[in-house]
Amino acid sequence: MALIVQKYGGSSVADSDSIKRVAKRIIDTKRAGNDIAVVVSAMGDTTDDLIDQAMDVDSNPPAREMDMLMTAGERISMSLLAMSIHAQGEHAHSFTGSQAGFMTDARYGAAHIRHVHPQRVMKALDRGEVGIVAGFQGVNADGDATTLGRGGSDTSAVALAVALNADVCEIYTDVDGVFTADPRIVPTARRIARISYEEMLEMAAGGSKVLALRCVEYAQRFRMPIHVRSSFSHRPGTLIMPDDVDVDKIPNLETGQLPDRPAAHTDRQRDMTEGRS
Repeated sequence: MALIVQKYGGSSVADSDSIKRVAKRIIDTKRAGNDIAVVVSAMGDTTDDLIDQAMDVDSNPPAREMDMLMTAGERISMSLLAMSIHAQGEHAHSFTGSQAGFMTDARYGAAHIRHVHPQRVMKALDRGEVGIVAGFQGVNADGDATTLGRGGSDTSAVALAVALNADVCEIYTDVDGVFTADPRIVPTARRIARISYEEMLEMAAGGSKVLALRCVEYAQRFRMPIHVRSSFSHRPGTLIMPDDVDVDKIPNLETGQLPDRPAAHTDRQRDMTEGRS
């Protein structure tokens, strides 16, 4: 039995139908014999809407109050996802960042994770439940809510995967993995089946928006495999992992989905040479 952490971004849980679809995907993964913990972002444009409302009432809002407000979006999506899983016949338990044990520094709006103590999530998994965690947030030493900044849910997912000693962290988004260019802009962009942390960090530093830089750095530090894939399809994704790790050890892959040896480096060099980076 494998332990998988899945993260779903805002576009994946944008509305009720999307949440129901995500819940089914989680249940299917669980019923295949895996333990599942899930990290969710706020629904669709919820975070931007909350920021707009804050600016309407205070053009210079206190940083602490902004973080209190910003954590609301993920609490909505985590609760609705837990309800949807329950409605489809499985048990789930939702947790805020603080309830899931995410301890951060006191830097409001761009906090750094100091420790993750996910005892309550682990107990939920032991009971056979799906543990659902609000991404992007934690709590500081004073007990105040903090947020991790843009892309913080990716970092939350990897940090939770490390703390739970998961086998893989799956990042679900609206594209089928990491591409040589944005496939929504460049039709000839090619999916990279497997890539190293170093190459992914280079792409993130160069403006790639698939994964947050801190997320990849965290994964590299603890050698946590990341599988980037689409929540809207079952097509192959991209594995970000150490070169010396066997793909066969990564759970929840379809047969023949990925090569048994990294091939991204050569392709990446060719794309840069040909000006398609």
